[in-house]
Amino acid sequence: MSGRVIVVGSINIDLVVRGVRLPAPGETVSGGVFERHHGGKGANQAVASVRLGAATTFVGAIGGDRFGEEARAALVDEGVDTAELVTIDAEASGVALILVDETGENVIAVAPGANGALPPQAVDAAFRRLRPGAGDIVLVSREIRPAVVATALRRARAGGARTILNPAPADDLERTVLGEVDLLSPNRRELAAIAGPPDATMEALAGRLLGRELVREAIVVTLGAEGALIVDERGPRRAPAPAVSTVDATGAGDAFSGALAAGLAQGWQVDEAVARAVVAASISTTVSGAREGMPTTDVLEAAIARA
Repeated sequence: MSGRVIVVGSINIDLVVRGVRLPAPGETVSGGVFERHHGGKGANQAVASVRLGAATTFVGAIGGDRFGEEARAALVDEGVDTAELVTIDAEASGVALILVDETGENVIAVAPGANGALPPQAVDAAFRRLRPGAGDIVLVSREIRPAVVATALRRARAGGARTILNPAPADDLERTVLGEVDLLSPNRRELAAIAGPPDATMEALAGRLLGRELVREAIVVTLGAEGALIVDERGPRRAPAPAVSTVDATGAGDAFSGALAAGLAQGWQVDEAVARAVVAASISTTVSGAREGMPTTDVLEAAIARA
């Protein structure tokens, strides 16, 4: 029997400008095209999970504004359970400003709004109602308050769920939370920020984060077009990515995290879940927008068969 995926994280509206290249500091680059998309790392991850067939609940906060109403409706349309998505009337909903160049590279600035006001007590109350148990996966990212991250991870483990922490942004991560994490899923820069000093291989850096009072099961390092690196007690190994024509890498890491959570909830072992998540993330880069290219189960299975 499959478990649920419970995602705790941010939800935003993404305001995107696509141009030939990214501007340097102080420079204006004209000629771009404007788009608006639904985003936020947590909400994106929830969409990636539910599209792959996992029963998915999102825990987070929106403001009492039009953006918030639209953001909630978009999750509902995808089939995500939003009963634990709270509205904080005094706050604006989160907004991300995203610039994307013709190669798909991006830079992002985020105004967190209600995401930064979500109190730990709200998450604690949500988990009492949700009662996560064996087979459930709790996926947490860090565009929310550190105290909320810690509360979600602690509640999840106390309830018997398996936990994944996507540590972006990682610069101020308190390592004390790692003891509540089963799988840590950084990219290579985040890995160096957490495990530094960075004068070592990725395998060695990941190894520093495994062990007593640290990450309990595995470090899964996302490497973009190079796939992913898995490091656990069995040693390091790679999950390669298929070759694709990248249009927009925005949301690829979220597609990976959501697909990884869905795979684990559906009973796949870590290596298989990571391999599937790498393919899902690769597919997501072939369409513009953080969510638009995230695959359904049928699309993912067809891509795996071709590979």
